[in-house]
Amino acid sequence: MSPRSASVNEELRRRSRERLLQAAAELVRERGFEATTLGDIADRAGSARGLVSYYFPGKRQLLQSAVHRLMHRTLEEALEREPHTDDGRERMARAIDAILGLTQDHPVLMRQHMAGILHAEGFVQCPEQQRLAELLRETVARHGSPDAATDYPMLRALLMGAVYSALVPGVPMPVPVLRAELFKRYRLDPAMGTPPDAEAPGGMFDPDLSRFFAAGGREADPPPDRTVESDRA
Repeated sequence: MSPRSASVNEELRRRSRERLLQAAAELVRERGFEATTLGDIADRAGSARGLVSYYFPGKRQLLQSAVHRLMHRTLEEALEREPHTDDGRERMARAIDAILGLTQDHPVLMRQHMAGILHAEGFVQCPEQQRLAELLRETVARHGSPDAATDYPMLRALLMGAVYSALVPGVPMPVPVLRAELFKRYRLDPAMGTPPDAEAPGGMFDPDLSRFFAAGGREADPPPDRTVESDRA
């Protein structure tokens, strides 16, 4: 049997990483962070346990990447939803509603995500976070910002603050109140976007996370790529 090409190995690595991201999101949502082990995640993903540590420094970083993927794909769907629009104010409204909607629909994942950011390891600059950041910067620019590089961190901070406020145990702030404040900050009409408590187009909230991850098939995982490992260091 001829050896796999570099492109085939790269695709298998991508699928393996995707399966781990999806498994982490599913298991933490089902069991909570502390009750989920790296071994559980590897077993759910159908991957060798050693690959979890190869792709991710630890469980918190893996979960951050998984939630960043969930946020990125949810935001992407919201911005491309019909009727498609290039109106900057409508796109900002959709972005705010997408993140608040995730907070309402997946409180366990979002709470653990915030906790991970505040942990010693801090904020993970992973590919999933970078894609999310690109979409948010583009949203800020289309909203009319003359300096999206400066204004994007403020939007990120405001969204993170809203997520935290909605999930803080004992004294959570209602999502509609947070939405109203964010809409006021960005001068948006309340009729814009899709309020998180509204029924989603096509039906109620779907708990299936698989559409956010492109895991593909479950072919055997390739050996680790030392070039990728050196780039990550």
